[in-house]
Amino acid sequence: MLRPIYQERASLSDTLSVLLIENQRLDDPITDAFDEVLFIISSNNEVPIQSKHYTDGERKAAMHTISEKQLTHWLLVGTNKKIIDWLILGKVYFDRDEYAERLKQRLSEDPLFGRSVKMGMELAKMIRAYNEGKIHFERKQYMDAYINALNCLQHLARMVAIKHNTLPEKTVWSQMKKVDPSVYKLYEELIGSEENLEKRLDLVFLASEFFIHNYTNEASEHLLNILDLKDSWTIQELYDHKELSLYSSNLEFFIEYLVDKQLIEIVCVPSKNELLYHRQYRSQRGRNAL
Repeated sequence: MLRPIYQERASLSDTLSVLLIENQRLDDPITDAFDEVLFIISSNNEVPIQSKHYTDGERKAAMHTISEKQLTHWLLVGTNKKIIDWLILGKVYFDRDEYAERLKQRLSEDPLFGRSVKMGMELAKMIRAYNEGKIHFERKQYMDAYINALNCLQHLARMVAIKHNTLPEKTVWSQMKKVDPSVYKLYEELIGSEENLEKRLDLVFLASEFFIHNYTNEASEHLLNILDLKDSWTIQELYDHKELSLYSSNLEFFIEYLVDKQLIEIVCVPSKNELLYHRQYRSQRGRNAL
């Protein structure tokens, strides 16, 4: 049923790979309960995702065409775990320049694809949640502070899982019981302790500050490595970088934090207005070593 479809797709110049994933049972979650999934990777990034459903009257199949850019985004961010299953379990029917095979090999050698960027993104989110929560806490807005404290611990747990080379799961707190019981204990104290809310929040924010400090060097490695590629960067150049764009709205906040920690240096560049300077950024790490 699907042969003419994947043969047609394989003939297109922008098709990189065609894989077929077959279900192992009727309600197989990997194929979304379809009998087969035709997974096509395209170098055309104009349309990130394109899906079609087929049937011959008895069996049903889904075809998903994913752009290379969207696939890389999912692998780095880790928001679509099913894609990894498709790449690993899929039977390759067409593979231009061994694109899928090389990707499979990389995933087998490094199951936590993009570990450094994942850690950086989680630390950036944790720092924002921590800072916003502390502001609410100091203003005695305890319920708003509680929400931020919970988010802060969630990003901490995900970062700890990544550090231990495991993908963070949806049930990350069950995961933490095995990976790092001390982090789970902190979560347990926040949601279940008999202490009053103010004391629980104070404990969480103190512990979060400690964890942020301990993880800063390792989790900022990805951003600092990119900064090392040039003498200095404008903020727009950093936003335009394909990997740094994954930090989204947390990028500027993260940069300012690293400036404060003297890991990033401000470079003042003259502008047309003699009273103002353009603010650019460079890694302080290499300069400190001189």
